[in-house]
Amino acid sequence: MTQTSFTPSRLTVARMRRGLSKFELAAAVTVHPKMVTKYEAGEHVPSQETLSAISRALRFPEEFFSAPTIPVIGEDSGSFRSMARIASGHRDAVLAAASIAIYDVNRYIEAKFKLPQPSLPDYGGQDPETAAAELRAEWGFGSRSIRSVIHELEAHGVRVYSLSEECAQTVDAFSLWAEGRPFVFLNPRKSGERGRFDAAHELGHLLLHQHGAPRGRQAEQEANRFASALLMPHEGVVAATPRLPSIGAIVALKKSWNVSVGALVHRLADLKLISEWQYKSLCIEIARRGWRVSEPDSIPRETSQVFRKVFAAVRSTGPAARARFAADLCLSLDDLDSFVYGLVPVAIDGGGGPHHSQPGGSLRLVKR
Repeated sequence: MTQTSFTPSRLTVARMRRGLSKFELAAAVTVHPKMVTKYEAGEHVPSQETLSAISRALRFPEEFFSAPTIPVIGEDSGSFRSMARIASGHRDAVLAAASIAIYDVNRYIEAKFKLPQPSLPDYGGQDPETAAAELRAEWGFGSRSIRSVIHELEAHGVRVYSLSEECAQTVDAFSLWAEGRPFVFLNPRKSGERGRFDAAHELGHLLLHQHGAPRGRQAEQEANRFASALLMPHEGVVAATPRLPSIGAIVALKKSWNVSVGALVHRLADLKLISEWQYKSLCIEIARRGWRVSEPDSIPRETSQVFRKVFAAVRSTGPAARARFAADLCLSLDDLDSFVYGLVPVAIDGGGGPHHSQPGGSLRLVKR
């Protein structure tokens, strides 16, 4: 029996998502490697028996391979930090996961819910410190600490997703624009402080580098400067920092801004509030105490308001709602969960959970 409904790009994305080469997939389903190339090029349609074998090997439902065409995100589409140093299998997995999140999961959610529309300024070509100060003024932060970076991103139309466990082993975070939407993918393994900095860093890329330049090391440095200035504003830090701050004072002060001790020490050096000798001494002390790996008095990771509301609405539709959600997307439950892992404060089939303040944007179910 021949499979008559087959979408070649879906096979490419599924294979990349699992980090397999064409040769490895061919071996798993017992076909010649040239046949996998022909399947992905649309030159040949796999038989039903072969499609079933592909489905089992790649752990995607058969229905996934007959869904509409899905674009494959390229390396040059966003702020893929150090992507060139990542093994090709891991790189493919990250890019394919982004494709599924953007073109399947996000499209599905936006079809059923009214999410905040993107409202990000364009700071292309601006100095990162100036851009951060302007954004703080525009978003009404003044010189105070930002309560939740993720909530602010979502309130201004940024779609925030998690990196899957295997992707999180090699990628810190990345961002890109797609379908007129800004997307940020965060590593759920990071501490709360480092997660906030990564979110602010990727926001910097979205605002400063929307038009593609600069790239590489310069772009990363600019995004770091933006994140530092956004999370630790000049006036607020200057006013709160004692003269010749001790390591104890640094730990106390970092709690005010919810940043890592390393990020705060770096910011103090940039603002000339500590000398180069003090900076080096504090860095040595941070390393000696193991705080480059384990943050002292670490804060909880920030969570998503959007996903909390989405899955609360999904649960309200009845038993096995999450399974139906995954089935609608032609995904396994594990794959669905990987996109929101760490962003939802409780299991998405569970009840209750901590309350968070409402984001500035709207979110409501669209009745069909």
